[in-house]
Amino acid sequence: MHDFAATMIRILTSTVVTILMSTAAIVGQSSTSTTWGDPDIEGIFTFATITPLQRPGNVDGKTILTAEEAASLEERTARERVDRPPRPGDTGTYNRFWVDYGTKVVATKRTSLITDPADGKLPAVVQQVQQRNKASRATGPQSPSGHEDLSITDRCIMGFNAGPPFLPSAYNNTVQIFQTPDYVVILNEMIHDARIIPINGNPELSDNIRQWLGSSRGYWDQNTLVVETKNFSSGRELLGGVNIWRYPNAGTSDRSARLIERFTRLDAATINYEFTLNDPGTWTQPWSATFPLVEIDTNVFEYACHEGNYSAANILSGARADEMNSH
Repeated sequence: MHDFAATMIRILTSTVVTILMSTAAIVGQSSTSTTWGDPDIEGIFTFATITPLQRPGNVDGKTILTAEEAASLEERTARERVDRPPRPGDTGTYNRFWVDYGTKVVATKRTSLITDPADGKLPAVVQQVQQRNKASRATGPQSPSGHEDLSITDRCIMGFNAGPPFLPSAYNNTVQIFQTPDYVVILNEMIHDARIIPINGNPELSDNIRQWLGSSRGYWDQNTLVVETKNFSSGRELLGGVNIWRYPNAGTSDRSARLIERFTRLDAATINYEFTLNDPGTWTQPWSATFPLVEIDTNVFEYACHEGNYSAANILSGARADEMNSH
């Protein structure tokens, strides 16, 4: 009888331990993996940061800020980014209520988001782009004859930070990631663009099919989602490169442009985002950048760009008024 009781105790103890270990494994898995076993990168994230894309001249040759330098930069930025009256004759623009540049440098305290080239700056542009930029500066801004002459931001076609790749900017630095076993969806708050990325081995599109956001295919490399994008639409030439139009010396996107993005879960609240852009129609070499996506407890709000968009009508009205005054 004693042996039977002891045996039952051992069996029950073993069963309880097994259940506890299984539960712990499930709980541990839920924080890092999906129910089907892929790394879990779902969530709503901000990529706002005051760390610049390119390394500023005052820190040339310096890759990492000290803790004191980072704190000083954050304090100085907070002092400088306050509302001030517009200059005489200037109508002004958004006040600080409408913008969200972020308040912190990236956690690594890098002096630039660009990691390659090593100087933290965009590489040189190709000769064709240099010539076109020179001609553009010589002619100066041209009066638009119609809405198609306006920038794609004025026309609410593309946001300046929506990507791909996406980059920190003045506002709407928010992205939501959804996952299924076969697809990953990347929804940007800016222009509410959603990229639906197959991760199930779907064949790539024919080179003759070009898309505004490019054609993306993804796969898992251990705990990193790798997304390769190509087949960018020729219409993106209006951006001056693969959505890097707002940076100096940007050019036109070559049909052979390739973008590789990497999403790696670092902890429960952070994903490391890294990309390498190879656009031989613009830059003389590929370049890479990295920054964190930090999870936030909020929603992705509707981006109603066309509604109340007075800029397009006002710009065209001003152009017609200039034409009348010039005759």
